[in-house]
Amino acid sequence: MNFPVKIMQDGLVARAARVAQVAAKHADAVDLEGRFPREAVDAMKAERLLGIQVPCHLGGESASITEIAELCSMLGQACAASAMVFAMHHIKLSSLVEHGADSEWHRSFMHAIAADQLLIASATTEGGIGGNLRNSICAVEVDGDTCRLEKDATVISYGSHADAILITSRAHPQAASSDQVLTAFLKDQYTLEKTHAWNTLGMRGTCSDGFLFKGKAPARQILPKPFAEIAAQSMLASSHLLWSGVWYGIAVDAVVRAQAFVRAAARKAPDAQPPGALRLAEVSNLLQMVKSNVVAGLKAYEGAKTDGDKLSSMGFAVAMNNVKIASSETILEIVNHAMLICGIMGYKNGTPFSLGRHLRDAHSAQLMISNDRILGNTSSMLLVHKQDTSLLG
Repeated sequence: MNFPVKIMQDGLVARAARVAQVAAKHADAVDLEGRFPREAVDAMKAERLLGIQVPCHLGGESASITEIAELCSMLGQACAASAMVFAMHHIKLSSLVEHGADSEWHRSFMHAIAADQLLIASATTEGGIGGNLRNSICAVEVDGDTCRLEKDATVISYGSHADAILITSRAHPQAASSDQVLTAFLKDQYTLEKTHAWNTLGMRGTCSDGFLFKGKAPARQILPKPFAEIAAQSMLASSHLLWSGVWYGIAVDAVVRAQAFVRAAARKAPDAQPPGALRLAEVSNLLQMVKSNVVAGLKAYEGAKTDGDKLSSMGFAVAMNNVKIASSETILEIVNHAMLICGIMGYKNGTPFSLGRHLRDAHSAQLMISNDRILGNTSSMLLVHKQDTSLLG
């Protein structure tokens, strides 16, 4: 992807490239069997990529969101499900890094993530509200030094394979649905009873089953900041940007396959322009648009990270929403173009130009989080927010 980033940690890209090789080898099997990409995740742990976002003084590498987005794109070119697991882990880790530094327990937890390469899952969806991130029905109950939580979590991606889960709830039983907290539960502090099986069109390897979650843990594991602040200042941006990195990776691999197809056709008939050559130029333009969109979003986020007011502003939220909408919609157009270029060889499974998995995985982009929901939120904000009209602002 080659985002314009500061010099990465020694060997970070090389480490991710080794993971990508493993992920690519098993990508079709992960998709066909709808199974967790265990080989790729084991490789992430072996290369110590799960703790890179943790600050250096807590045993990590202080990797930036821009650097992590680059790795998401690399993994996305190999196996979208593996890349999405990596992205979702780091989205939750960003909440800890940005909002848990003042808590002794959460600092210790971050150190453990880096030291032991713990895989973190998220439980924000809930029966009765679906994917409405900023509302909860369940409530955490605090009794002295202990907290308890029961949640009908309709989706917990790779929940059965995680070492810990960060889960949203109302702050207490009398709290409003939007008065939420985020609590970290370790694997031995909760039980999961499967309620829904993940049998989907694409992203099959994320194993995003539904569960009845029941947890009991020390109350100090509740993050000290309200979830509204966490969502606005880290989770919103990291979700849209890291997911977009994954989607860009899917698109890159689709275009690479289409380019290889056109080159093969050109070698067979060197005196004639091969079919698909013009569409290849068109799809290259679309790919550059996605890259520019994500790079601009990363730049905006990195520039705003030290300003809490800016991170919580409507303008910033609109900008991040627009990154997600544009990336998720354009990726489908790119993969469709690539399919037309490759023709039946792209439509068939088992060829060097097969694009069925890419197309099915790409369809998830507009559903995570629903583009209709995001557009509805953006339209409400635009009623009161003045649009930025400057080219460089």
